[in-house]
Amino acid sequence: MSRYVYKLPDIGEGIAEAEIVKWHIEPGTAVRQDEALVDVMTDKATVEIASPVSGTLRERHGKEGEKLPVGAALAVFDTETEDTQSEDTAAEGTEPCPGPEREPLAVMERPSGAGSSAHGKSLAAPAVRARARELGLDLSSVRGSGAQGRILHGDLDRLLLARMGKPAAPEPELEEGVEEIELFGLRRRIAERMQEAKRRIPHFTYVEEVNVEALEAERARRNADKQRGHLTLLPFLIRAVVETIARHPEVNCHYDDAGGKLRRFSPVHVGIATQTGRGLLVPVLRHAERLSVEEIASEIRRLAQAARAGKSARHDLSGSTITVTSLGALGGIMATPIINPPELAIIGVNRIREVPVVREGQVIPRRVMNLSSSFDHRILDGFVAASFIAALRQRLEAPQGL
Repeated sequence: MSRYVYKLPDIGEGIAEAEIVKWHIEPGTAVRQDEALVDVMTDKATVEIASPVSGTLRERHGKEGEKLPVGAALAVFDTETEDTQSEDTAAEGTEPCPGPEREPLAVMERPSGAGSSAHGKSLAAPAVRARARELGLDLSSVRGSGAQGRILHGDLDRLLLARMGKPAAPEPELEEGVEEIELFGLRRRIAERMQEAKRRIPHFTYVEEVNVEALEAERARRNADKQRGHLTLLPFLIRAVVETIARHPEVNCHYDDAGGKLRRFSPVHVGIATQTGRGLLVPVLRHAERLSVEEIASEIRRLAQAARAGKSARHDLSGSTITVTSLGALGGIMATPIINPPELAIIGVNRIREVPVVREGQVIPRRVMNLSSSFDHRILDGFVAASFIAALRQRLEAPQGL
């Protein structure tokens, strides 16, 4: 029997840490190699990590909702093999290869300093790092109060107040009947990303009304063919966005504000905001420019089903160049959607409603909907954004050939 320490591996996304979302195995339980051990979340997606060995799980490091640095001890197993894991191989998250001439290696734990990862890098969210840079603060001098010494915005606030000679505000006591709920997992990730997007990006929101009489007629015509499958409004909108981007490629870009670079994309990878039981996810419909309306509809169904079942692949949740968001029948008459960085635009769809329209002195009913879209005003001027939406409206109002 030997002791096997498994360390949080680098899962290939250039991250320094990951959040524990769900443990699948309880301590003291026998586990088989490749059996699901734990779900962890990075900035990109939730990843299932399998057990690297067969044996008995003795220790779990990190509670659900806690963040661990890459290279930190994740789990300890009792195994039947004679080899134990060296510190170097443990840091890679891989099992050592047994060999007859190899002596067993003792596992030695190296404690990390407060606020630093196993690589000596201070633990902090991207938003905290960016704010520290703007304030000229050295994170290595900040003592973090979060899990594993993670540096929070509150820690920066306390440091600034201390430099100004002002005492930090005490933590408020909870009133009777107030429940304090700790955010973790996808909900916390959404909160962090939304805060970061609003703090860094000057949003310019533009609302335009679209006459959808012709579009609804075209949709009904195609839906009459039962072999096509039911088409919602969304695949028509995405196809129209693709065709409009062909004339307005400046919208289909990423802005790297840290490097001061703009990346313009020829392919159109559309992020589709999707509500799930765990929160909002944005699966990505890749190369939408190659797909027909019916093919887009089929891919939307596949991506949405996988997202709601928690089975999205990592590549299905990253790499979008522009995002579309819709609340369907609940869409209200306008919204101010938040951009999904590093993208420059998000197209919001509101519900279809019937309104009276005056034509040649006659009041007639017409079905309309609003497009509520936000743009990164650092890169896209108001005229450019309005021109893009005007062209998109024209394409939707003349949908034949989409």
